[in-house]
This record gives sequence, structure tokens and C-alpha cells, in this order.
Amino acid sequence: MDPIADMLTIIRNGCRAQRNEVTVPYSRLKTEILRVLLEDGFINNFTLDAKKRKITIMLKYAKNGESVIRNLERMSKSSRRLYVSKHEIPYILGGLGTAILTTSQGVLSDQEARRKKVGGELICCVY
Repeated sequence: MDPIADMLTIIRNGCRAQRNEVTVPYSRLKTEILRVLLEDGFINNFTLDAKKRKITIMLKYAKNGESVIRNLERMSKSSRRLYVSKHEIPYILGGLGTAILTTSQGVLSDQEARRKKVGGELICCVY
């Protein structure tokens, strides 16, 4: 029912199974969320396949073989939307993690949203 939660679950399961890459169905919102994850260093890369409408995500691992993504949690759900103002944006693990928000200026990480002084819907938290 929730395509964003499905994508996050696929990434979580891929990390636990130590896969190098996972594939999810394409959507523009998923691409923007992955762009934020890439900018913050949680994934290696992602590629779009226009013909098959798929996104291939290259997962990132530390030198000891552990996944860089320790936890990936959906915050705002279809049954309970979670909106935060610019003053209520959470600090994930004291700033070590990232919260991803949809705002009037696009999909932003918590740091970008604080810098631009905008709030929005809290999609997920990653650390």
C-alpha cells in the first residue's frame, strides 16, 4: 500500500543480506529520497532504467563489511501523517543521522531544511 515504505524495506533487507545492489520500482519521489541518501553518503549510487521503470540502488558497506545504514525508519505513514515546522525538525543521533523531509522546496535532508528555514512532512530517518 505504501511504496515509500516498500522501498525502505527493500533497502533494509538488502543491507541485512549484504547485497551489493537492490532494485525498486521507479517513482520521482523515490528518486529524490535516494538523491538525499546519496548526498549524505548512505548509498554508493543509483541508476534509473527508463524502459523497465526500475531504480537500481548500489548499497554502501564499511571496510569491515557492515552496512553504512544501521537503521532506516519510515516516520510519516499514510494512516498518520507527521508534519514538522522548521523549529521541530529532529536531530537524529545528535546530528549523525539524517531526517528526510518533503517541503515546499522539494525533498531535503534535515540540515538543508534547517538552512533554508522550511518545515514539511517528515518522511524517514536514517542512521
